[in-house]
Amino acid sequence: MSVKQYIETNKERFLGELFSLIRIPSISAKSEHKPDMIACAQKWTELLLAAGADKAVVMPTQGNPVVYGEKLISPDAPTVLVYAHYDVMPAEPLDLWKSDPFEPEIRDGRIWARGADDDKGQSMIQVKGFEIALREGLLGCNVKFIFEGEEEIGSPSLESFCEANKELLKADVILVSDTSMVGKETPSLTTGLRGLAYWEIEVTGPNRDLHSGHFGGAVANPINMLCKLMADITDADGRITIPHFYDDVEDVSAVEREMIAQIPFDEAAYKKAIGVEELFGEKGWATLERNSCRPSFDICGIWGGYTGEGSKTVLPSKAYAKVSCRLVPHQDHHKISELFEKYIARVAPACVKVKVTPMHGGQGYVCPIDLPAYKAAEKACTIAFGKKPLAVRRGGSIPIISTFEQVLGVKTVLMGFGLEQNAIHSPNESCELELFYKGIEAVAEFYRIYK
Repeated sequence: MSVKQYIETNKERFLGELFSLIRIPSISAKSEHKPDMIACAQKWTELLLAAGADKAVVMPTQGNPVVYGEKLISPDAPTVLVYAHYDVMPAEPLDLWKSDPFEPEIRDGRIWARGADDDKGQSMIQVKGFEIALREGLLGCNVKFIFEGEEEIGSPSLESFCEANKELLKADVILVSDTSMVGKETPSLTTGLRGLAYWEIEVTGPNRDLHSGHFGGAVANPINMLCKLMADITDADGRITIPHFYDDVEDVSAVEREMIAQIPFDEAAYKKAIGVEELFGEKGWATLERNSCRPSFDICGIWGGYTGEGSKTVLPSKAYAKVSCRLVPHQDHHKISELFEKYIARVAPACVKVKVTPMHGGQGYVCPIDLPAYKAAEKACTIAFGKKPLAVRRGGSIPIISTFEQVLGVKTVLMGFGLEQNAIHSPNESCELELFYKGIEAVAEFYRIYK
Protein backbone atom coordinates (compact mmCIF):
# COMPACT_ATOMS: atom_id res chain seq x y z
CA MET A 1 0.00 0.00 0.00
CA SER A 2 1.35 3.48 -0.84
CA VAL A 3 1.67 6.23 1.77
CA LYS A 4 -1.25 8.11 0.21
CA GLN A 5 -3.42 4.98 0.19
CA TYR A 6 -2.64 4.26 3.84
CA ILE A 7 -3.68 7.79 4.78
CA GLU A 8 -6.89 7.58 2.74
CA THR A 9 -7.81 4.25 4.32
CA ASN A 10 -7.19 5.47 7.87
CA LYS A 11 -8.36 9.09 7.75
CA GLU A 12 -11.28 8.69 10.12
CA ARG A 13 -9.22 6.73 12.64
CA PHE A 14 -6.49 9.36 12.59
CA LEU A 15 -9.05 12.08 13.33
CA GLY A 16 -10.70 10.04 16.07
CA GLU A 17 -7.36 9.57 17.83
CA LEU A 18 -6.57 13.27 17.53
CA PHE A 19 -10.00 14.22 18.88
CA SER A 20 -9.51 11.94 21.89
CA LEU A 21 -6.48 14.06 22.82
CA ILE A 22 -8.11 17.41 22.10
CA ARG A 23 -11.04 16.61 24.40
CA ILE A 24 -8.63 16.53 27.35
CA PRO A 25 -8.13 20.18 28.47
CA SER A 26 -4.44 19.82 29.24
CA ILE A 27 -3.82 23.47 30.18
CA SER A 28 -0.46 23.66 31.90
CA ALA A 29 -0.92 27.29 32.99
CA LYS A 30 -3.78 26.38 35.34
CA SER A 31 -3.15 24.22 38.40
CA GLU A 32 -6.72 22.93 38.44
CA HIS A 33 -5.95 21.04 35.22
CA LYS A 34 -3.24 18.88 36.80
CA PRO A 35 -5.44 15.75 36.51
CA ASP A 36 -5.98 16.54 32.83
CA MET A 37 -2.22 16.75 32.29
CA ILE A 38 -1.80 13.25 33.70
CA ALA A 39 -4.76 11.93 31.69
CA CYS A 40 -3.37 13.40 28.47
CA ALA A 41 0.07 11.92 29.10
CA GLN A 42 -1.49 8.51 29.69
CA LYS A 43 -3.56 8.79 26.51
CA TRP A 44 -0.40 9.49 24.54
CA THR A 45 1.24 6.30 25.81
CA GLU A 46 -1.77 4.33 24.55
CA LEU A 47 -1.61 6.01 21.14
CA LEU A 48 2.16 5.53 20.77
CA LEU A 49 1.87 1.83 21.55
CA ALA A 50 -1.01 1.50 19.10
CA ALA A 51 1.10 3.22 16.42
CA GLY A 52 3.85 0.60 16.83
CA ALA A 53 6.17 1.84 19.56
CA ASP A 54 7.78 -0.99 21.52
CA LYS A 55 7.67 1.07 24.68
CA ALA A 56 5.70 4.10 25.89
CA VAL A 57 5.71 5.26 29.50
CA VAL A 58 4.79 8.26 31.62
CA MET A 59 7.87 9.54 33.46
CA PRO A 60 7.81 11.99 36.38
CA THR A 61 9.50 15.40 36.37
CA GLN A 62 9.54 18.23 38.88
CA GLY A 63 6.35 19.41 37.20
CA ASN A 64 4.04 17.76 34.67
CA PRO A 65 5.11 14.31 33.49
CA VAL A 66 6.98 13.49 30.30
CA VAL A 67 5.85 10.80 27.86
CA TYR A 68 8.72 8.70 26.54
CA GLY A 69 8.39 6.15 23.75
CA GLU A 70 10.70 4.25 21.44
CA LYS A 71 10.97 1.93 18.46
CA LEU A 72 14.51 0.56 18.17
CA ILE A 73 15.18 -1.39 14.98
CA SER A 74 18.99 -1.67 15.06
CA PRO A 75 21.92 -0.41 17.16
CA ASP A 76 23.67 0.42 13.88
CA ALA A 77 20.87 2.63 12.55
CA PRO A 78 20.68 6.38 13.18
CA THR A 79 18.23 7.55 15.83
CA VAL A 80 15.61 10.27 15.53
CA LEU A 81 14.22 11.83 18.71
CA VAL A 82 10.75 13.27 18.09
CA TYR A 83 9.88 16.13 20.45
CA ALA A 84 6.37 17.52 20.97
CA HIS A 85 4.23 18.93 23.76
CA TYR A 86 0.81 17.84 24.94
CA ASP A 87 -0.07 20.94 26.94
CA VAL A 88 -2.13 23.73 25.40
CA MET A 89 -2.78 27.41 26.02
CA PRO A 90 -5.83 28.52 28.03
CA ALA A 91 -8.88 28.96 25.79
CA GLU A 92 -10.09 32.29 27.20
CA PRO A 93 -11.85 34.46 26.18
CA LEU A 94 -14.41 31.70 25.73
CA ASP A 95 -17.13 33.99 24.35
CA LEU A 96 -15.05 34.57 21.21
CA TRP A 97 -15.05 30.88 20.23
CA LYS A 98 -17.59 29.80 17.63
CA SER A 99 -17.64 26.29 19.13
CA ASP A 100 -16.50 24.55 22.30
CA PRO A 101 -12.66 24.75 22.28
CA PHE A 102 -12.37 21.24 23.71
CA GLU A 103 -15.02 19.59 21.55
CA PRO A 104 -13.41 19.51 18.09
CA GLU A 105 -15.54 20.30 15.08
CA ILE A 106 -14.88 20.02 11.36
CA ARG A 107 -16.12 23.05 9.41
CA ASP A 108 -15.05 24.43 6.05
CA GLY A 109 -12.37 21.76 5.65
CA ARG A 110 -10.71 22.59 8.97
CA ILE A 111 -10.51 21.14 12.48
CA TRP A 112 -11.57 23.79 15.02
CA ALA A 113 -10.37 23.31 18.62
CA ARG A 114 -7.70 24.31 21.11
CA GLY A 115 -4.67 22.22 20.20
CA ALA A 116 -5.88 21.45 16.67
CA ASP A 117 -2.52 22.81 15.50
CA ASP A 118 -0.43 23.67 18.58
CA ASP A 119 0.64 21.04 19.29
CA LYS A 120 -1.74 18.10 19.40
CA GLY A 121 -2.49 18.24 15.68
CA GLN A 122 1.16 18.49 14.72
CA SER A 123 2.16 15.83 17.26
CA MET A 124 -0.37 13.49 15.70
CA ILE A 125 1.15 14.21 12.27
CA GLN A 126 4.47 12.95 13.60
CA VAL A 127 3.03 9.83 15.18
CA LYS A 128 0.90 8.88 12.18
CA GLY A 129 3.84 9.46 9.81
CA PHE A 130 5.90 7.12 12.00
CA GLU A 131 3.08 4.55 12.03
CA ILE A 132 2.87 4.49 8.24
CA ALA A 133 6.65 4.19 7.82
CA LEU A 134 6.71 1.30 10.28
CA ARG A 135 3.70 -0.58 8.92
CA GLU A 136 4.77 -0.16 5.28
CA GLY A 137 8.39 -1.18 5.84
CA LEU A 138 9.83 2.28 5.17
CA LEU A 139 11.48 2.83 8.55
CA GLY A 140 15.28 2.77 8.36
CA CYS A 141 16.12 4.42 11.68
CA ASN A 142 15.40 4.12 15.37
CA VAL A 143 12.74 6.48 16.67
CA LYS A 144 12.37 7.86 20.19
CA PHE A 145 9.60 10.16 21.41
CA ILE A 146 9.66 12.76 24.17
CA PHE A 147 6.37 14.60 24.72
CA GLU A 148 6.32 17.18 27.51
CA GLY A 149 3.50 18.93 29.35
CA GLU A 150 5.01 22.34 30.08
CA GLU A 151 6.05 23.92 26.77
CA GLU A 152 3.41 26.64 27.00
CA ILE A 153 4.83 27.76 30.37
CA GLY A 154 8.46 27.70 29.30
CA SER A 155 9.43 24.03 29.85
CA PRO A 156 10.70 24.62 33.42
CA SER A 157 11.16 20.91 34.20
CA LEU A 158 12.52 19.56 30.92
CA GLU A 159 16.15 20.65 31.14
CA SER A 160 16.71 18.77 34.39
CA PHE A 161 14.86 15.76 32.93
CA CYS A 162 17.20 15.79 29.93
CA GLU A 163 20.26 16.14 32.17
CA ALA A 164 19.15 13.10 34.16
CA ASN A 165 18.28 11.01 31.09
CA LYS A 166 21.02 11.77 28.56
CA GLU A 167 21.59 8.13 27.66
CA LEU A 168 17.89 7.40 27.28
CA LEU A 169 17.47 10.41 24.96
CA LYS A 170 20.65 9.81 22.95
CA ALA A 171 19.96 10.50 19.27
CA ASP A 172 21.51 11.73 16.04
CA VAL A 173 18.90 14.39 15.38
CA ILE A 174 15.73 15.79 16.90
CA LEU A 175 12.61 16.18 14.76
CA VAL A 176 9.93 18.70 15.74
CA SER A 177 6.57 19.67 14.27
CA ASP A 178 5.63 22.78 16.25
CA THR A 179 6.25 25.48 13.66
CA SER A 180 4.47 26.92 10.64
CA MET A 181 4.93 27.13 6.87
CA VAL A 182 4.89 30.24 4.72
CA GLY A 183 1.63 29.14 3.10
CA LYS A 184 -0.45 26.29 1.85
CA GLU A 185 0.98 26.66 -1.65
CA THR A 186 4.43 27.66 -0.37
CA PRO A 187 5.85 24.90 1.82
CA SER A 188 8.78 25.82 4.02
CA LEU A 189 11.07 24.45 6.70
CA THR A 190 11.96 26.58 9.68
CA THR A 191 15.70 27.19 9.96
CA GLY A 192 15.70 29.69 12.80
CA LEU A 193 13.72 30.64 15.90
CA ARG A 194 13.86 33.68 18.12
CA GLY A 195 14.71 33.43 21.79
CA LEU A 196 12.55 34.77 24.62
CA ALA A 197 12.79 36.71 27.87
CA TYR A 198 9.65 37.22 29.98
CA TRP A 199 8.93 39.23 33.14
CA GLU A 200 6.10 40.24 35.44
CA ILE A 201 6.14 43.82 36.74
CA GLU A 202 4.43 45.08 39.88
CA VAL A 203 4.13 48.82 40.52
CA THR A 204 3.03 49.96 43.98
CA GLY A 205 1.96 53.46 44.93
CA PRO A 206 -0.10 54.25 48.03
CA ASN A 207 -0.65 51.57 50.69
CA ARG A 208 -4.33 51.22 49.73
CA ASP A 209 -6.71 52.20 46.94
CA LEU A 210 -7.57 55.90 47.22
CA HIS A 211 -10.49 58.13 46.25
CA SER A 212 -9.44 59.63 42.90
CA GLY A 213 -11.16 62.92 43.73
CA HIS A 214 -9.48 63.39 47.09
CA PHE A 215 -6.04 62.20 46.01
CA GLY A 216 -5.92 62.47 42.20
CA GLY A 217 -3.27 64.94 41.09
CA ALA A 218 -1.42 64.73 44.41
CA VAL A 219 -0.44 61.04 44.50
CA ALA A 220 1.18 59.09 41.67
CA ASN A 221 -1.18 56.61 40.00
CA PRO A 222 0.62 53.23 39.61
CA ILE A 223 -1.22 52.46 36.37
CA ASN A 224 -0.19 55.79 34.86
CA MET A 225 3.41 55.22 35.95
CA LEU A 226 3.43 51.66 34.59
CA CYS A 227 2.07 52.77 31.23
CA LYS A 228 4.73 55.48 30.96
CA LEU A 229 7.52 53.06 31.88
CA MET A 230 6.37 50.52 29.32
CA ALA A 231 5.74 53.05 26.55
CA ASP A 232 9.28 54.43 26.88
CA ILE A 233 10.88 51.02 26.23
CA THR A 234 10.41 51.51 22.48
CA ASP A 235 11.00 54.75 20.60
CA ALA A 236 9.21 56.30 17.64
CA ASP A 237 11.31 54.20 15.23
CA GLY A 238 10.36 50.94 16.94
CA ARG A 239 13.79 50.42 18.50
CA ILE A 240 14.19 49.16 22.07
CA THR A 241 15.73 51.83 24.30
CA ILE A 242 17.35 49.56 26.93
CA PRO A 243 21.10 50.37 26.92
CA HIS A 244 23.29 47.64 25.36
CA PHE A 245 20.21 45.68 24.26
CA TYR A 246 21.50 45.40 20.68
CA ASP A 247 25.14 44.65 21.55
CA ASP A 248 24.92 40.96 20.59
CA VAL A 249 22.25 41.12 17.89
CA GLU A 250 23.37 39.07 14.91
CA ASP A 251 24.07 40.97 11.71
CA VAL A 252 21.80 39.70 8.96
CA SER A 253 23.81 39.30 5.79
CA ALA A 254 22.77 40.82 2.49
CA VAL A 255 22.46 37.28 1.11
CA GLU A 256 19.98 36.25 3.81
CA ARG A 257 18.00 39.48 3.46
CA GLU A 258 17.72 38.75 -0.23
CA MET A 259 16.46 35.22 0.57
CA ILE A 260 13.83 36.72 2.89
CA ALA A 261 12.81 39.14 0.15
CA GLN A 262 12.07 36.18 -2.14
CA ILE A 263 9.44 34.78 0.24
CA PRO A 264 5.96 35.40 -1.22
CA PHE A 265 4.33 38.01 1.00
CA ASP A 266 1.14 39.99 0.39
CA GLU A 267 1.20 42.86 2.86
CA ALA A 268 -2.37 43.90 2.08
CA ALA A 269 -3.65 40.37 2.74
CA TYR A 270 -1.52 40.18 5.90
CA LYS A 271 -3.10 43.37 7.26
CA LYS A 272 -6.59 42.29 6.27
CA ALA A 273 -6.19 38.88 7.93
CA ILE A 274 -5.40 40.46 11.32
CA GLY A 275 -7.72 43.46 10.92
CA VAL A 276 -5.25 46.37 11.00
CA GLU A 277 -4.96 49.40 8.74
CA GLU A 278 -1.21 49.85 9.07
CA LEU A 279 1.83 47.87 10.23
CA PHE A 280 4.46 49.12 12.65
CA GLY A 281 7.94 47.94 13.52
CA GLU A 282 11.61 48.78 13.64
CA LYS A 283 12.53 51.35 11.02
CA GLY A 284 14.74 50.15 8.18
CA TRP A 285 13.54 46.54 8.19
CA ALA A 286 10.86 44.77 6.16
CA THR A 287 7.92 43.08 7.88
CA LEU A 288 9.27 39.54 7.39
CA GLU A 289 12.61 40.64 8.81
CA ARG A 290 11.05 42.35 11.81
CA ASN A 291 9.16 39.25 12.88
CA SER A 292 11.93 36.71 12.31
CA CYS A 293 15.48 38.01 12.58
CA ARG A 294 15.04 41.21 14.63
CA PRO A 295 14.26 41.45 18.37
CA SER A 296 11.01 42.89 19.70
CA PHE A 297 9.35 44.06 22.93
CA ASP A 298 5.70 43.51 23.81
CA ILE A 299 3.34 44.07 26.72
CA CYS A 300 1.48 40.76 26.92
CA GLY A 301 -0.95 41.78 29.64
CA ILE A 302 -1.62 44.79 31.87
CA TRP A 303 -4.06 45.24 34.74
CA GLY A 304 -4.91 47.10 37.92
CA GLY A 305 -7.61 49.22 39.51
CA TYR A 306 -11.31 48.72 38.85
CA THR A 307 -12.38 46.87 35.70
CA GLY A 308 -15.87 45.71 36.66
CA GLU A 309 -19.22 46.92 35.40
CA GLY A 310 -20.01 50.60 35.77
CA SER A 311 -17.57 53.07 37.28
CA LYS A 312 -15.53 53.38 40.44
CA THR A 313 -13.47 56.50 40.97
CA VAL A 314 -10.41 54.87 42.42
CA LEU A 315 -6.70 55.63 42.39
CA PRO A 316 -5.32 52.08 42.67
CA SER A 317 -2.60 50.95 45.00
CA LYS A 318 -1.04 48.58 42.50
CA ALA A 319 -0.65 47.93 38.79
CA TYR A 320 0.78 44.91 36.99
CA ALA A 321 2.08 43.92 33.58
CA LYS A 322 3.48 40.84 31.90
CA VAL A 323 6.03 41.72 29.23
CA SER A 324 8.31 39.84 26.86
CA CYS A 325 11.18 40.30 24.46
CA ARG A 326 11.69 38.08 21.45
CA LEU A 327 15.42 37.69 20.98
CA VAL A 328 17.63 36.70 18.05
CA PRO A 329 20.59 34.30 17.91
CA HIS A 330 23.57 35.40 20.06
CA GLN A 331 21.34 37.38 22.43
CA ASP A 332 21.54 35.57 25.77
CA HIS A 333 18.21 35.70 27.61
CA HIS A 334 19.92 35.78 31.02
CA LYS A 335 21.94 38.85 29.99
CA ILE A 336 18.89 40.57 28.50
CA SER A 337 16.89 39.87 31.65
CA GLU A 338 19.61 41.51 33.75
CA LEU A 339 19.78 44.53 31.42
CA PHE A 340 15.99 44.92 31.63
CA GLU A 341 15.95 44.79 35.43
CA LYS A 342 18.76 47.35 35.69
CA TYR A 343 17.01 49.64 33.20
CA ILE A 344 13.71 49.57 35.09
CA ALA A 345 15.49 50.18 38.40
CA ARG A 346 17.23 53.21 36.91
CA VAL A 347 14.23 54.86 35.25
CA ALA A 348 11.51 54.04 37.80
CA PRO A 349 10.33 57.27 39.52
CA ALA A 350 10.66 57.59 43.31
CA CYS A 351 6.90 58.14 43.66
CA VAL A 352 6.26 54.40 43.15
CA LYS A 353 7.96 51.11 43.96
CA VAL A 354 8.65 48.82 41.01
CA LYS A 355 9.32 45.10 41.32
CA VAL A 356 10.48 43.04 38.32
CA THR A 357 10.14 39.26 38.51
CA PRO A 358 11.84 37.25 35.74
CA MET A 359 9.61 34.45 34.50
CA HIS A 360 10.97 32.12 31.81
CA GLY A 361 13.28 32.50 28.85
CA GLY A 362 15.22 30.70 26.17
CA GLN A 363 17.88 31.14 23.53
CA GLY A 364 17.38 31.52 19.79
CA TYR A 365 18.24 28.69 17.41
CA VAL A 366 19.57 28.24 13.87
CA CYS A 367 19.48 24.93 11.96
CA PRO A 368 22.23 24.23 9.37
CA ILE A 369 20.60 23.42 6.03
CA ASP A 370 23.34 20.91 5.15
CA LEU A 371 22.35 18.45 7.90
CA PRO A 372 21.45 15.02 6.44
CA ALA A 373 18.17 15.09 8.37
CA TYR A 374 17.36 18.56 7.02
CA LYS A 375 18.03 17.34 3.48
CA ALA A 376 15.74 14.35 4.13
CA ALA A 377 12.99 16.65 5.42
CA GLU A 378 13.44 18.88 2.37
CA LYS A 379 13.05 15.93 -0.03
CA ALA A 380 10.09 14.55 1.94
CA CYS A 381 8.23 17.87 1.79
CA THR A 382 8.98 18.12 -1.93
CA ILE A 383 7.27 14.74 -2.45
CA ALA A 384 4.23 15.62 -0.30
CA PHE A 385 3.70 19.19 -1.51
CA GLY A 386 4.98 18.95 -5.07
CA LYS A 387 7.60 21.68 -4.66
CA LYS A 388 10.82 22.27 -2.76
CA PRO A 389 10.25 23.97 0.60
CA LEU A 390 11.81 27.34 1.31
CA ALA A 391 14.30 27.70 4.17
CA VAL A 392 12.77 30.33 6.45
CA ARG A 393 13.44 31.82 9.87
CA ARG A 394 10.34 32.23 12.04
CA GLY A 395 9.53 34.69 14.79
CA GLY A 396 8.29 32.29 17.45
CA SER A 397 10.28 30.71 20.26
CA ILE A 398 10.68 27.11 21.39
CA PRO A 399 13.18 27.63 24.22
CA ILE A 400 13.76 23.92 24.74
CA ILE A 401 15.30 23.58 21.25
CA SER A 402 18.44 25.46 22.28
CA THR A 403 18.46 23.51 25.54
CA PHE A 404 18.49 20.24 23.59
CA GLU A 405 21.58 21.42 21.75
CA GLN A 406 23.33 22.47 24.96
CA VAL A 407 22.40 19.41 27.05
CA LEU A 408 22.09 16.59 24.52
CA GLY A 409 24.51 17.96 21.91
CA VAL A 410 22.01 17.36 19.10
CA LYS A 411 20.68 19.62 16.36
CA THR A 412 16.95 19.91 15.64
CA VAL A 413 15.13 19.89 12.32
CA LEU A 414 11.93 21.94 12.49
CA MET A 415 9.42 20.26 10.20
CA GLY A 416 6.19 22.11 10.98
CA PHE A 417 2.91 22.24 9.07
CA GLY A 418 0.97 25.07 10.67
CA LEU A 419 -0.29 28.23 8.99
CA GLU A 420 -0.53 31.75 10.39
CA GLN A 421 -4.32 31.64 9.91
CA ASN A 422 -4.54 28.66 12.25
CA ALA A 423 -4.72 31.19 15.10
CA ILE A 424 -2.67 29.25 17.64
CA HIS A 425 -2.95 30.73 21.17
CA SER A 426 -6.09 32.59 20.05
CA PRO A 427 -9.82 31.84 20.04
CA ASN A 428 -10.93 29.63 17.14
CA GLU A 429 -7.64 27.81 16.67
CA SER A 430 -7.84 25.48 13.69
CA CYS A 431 -5.93 23.20 11.35
CA GLU A 432 -6.64 22.57 7.69
CA LEU A 433 -7.47 18.92 7.03
CA GLU A 434 -5.56 18.87 3.75
CA LEU A 435 -2.36 20.03 5.45
CA PHE A 436 -2.89 17.58 8.30
CA TYR A 437 -2.83 14.70 5.83
CA LYS A 438 -0.01 16.18 3.71
CA GLY A 439 2.05 16.59 6.85
CA ILE A 440 1.56 12.92 7.69
CA GLU A 441 2.68 12.01 4.17
CA ALA A 442 5.77 14.21 4.48
CA VAL A 443 6.80 12.62 7.80
CA ALA A 444 6.34 9.11 6.40
CA GLU A 445 8.49 10.05 3.41
CA PHE A 446 11.11 11.49 5.77
CA TYR A 447 11.50 8.06 7.32
CA ARG A 448 11.73 6.47 3.87
CA ILE A 449 14.66 8.77 3.04
CA TYR A 450 16.54 9.16 6.34
CA LYS A 451 18.63 6.05 7.04
